[in-house]
Amino acid sequence: MIVALGADHAGFAMKQDLAAFVRDLGHEAHDMGTSSEESVDYPDFAASVAQAVAEGKANMGVLVCGTGLGMAIVANKIRGVRAVSCSDSYSVRMARAHNDANVLTLGSRVIGSGIAQEIVRQFLDTAFEGGRHSRRLEKFPA
Repeated sequence: MIVALGADHAGFAMKQDLAAFVRDLGHEAHDMGTSSEESVDYPDFAASVAQAVAEGKANMGVLVCGTGLGMAIVANKIRGVRAVSCSDSYSVRMARAHNDANVLTLGSRVIGSGIAQEIVRQFLDTAFEGGRHSRRLEKFPA
């Protein structure tokens, strides 16, 4: 699986850790920036990762900023992206199983590295259940 990762300055360190973690899980990690803790604008990185997922250049996306919220707002503006901001394992499993979420956003100022890794593991390991959930996804506005 190809996982596109992006972050702003607040999420840089966590993104670096998660990129290595994704590789350790046996997936390809495509780092789309930022490359330091120097201040940058999070919408640039959210849009790049979301576009890569929407275009099929990546199977999934992971974005990190201070809260994960701004990244989710921007990513969800890209057609075909279903981005969720999660800070617990249950929510991320339900987002994948019921909503077929394809971009995960995390807040580096909200959760620690260990929890972030577990959430990413659940995000990548949980399959979409389909069935009645597919019918609901078809009702999403285009």
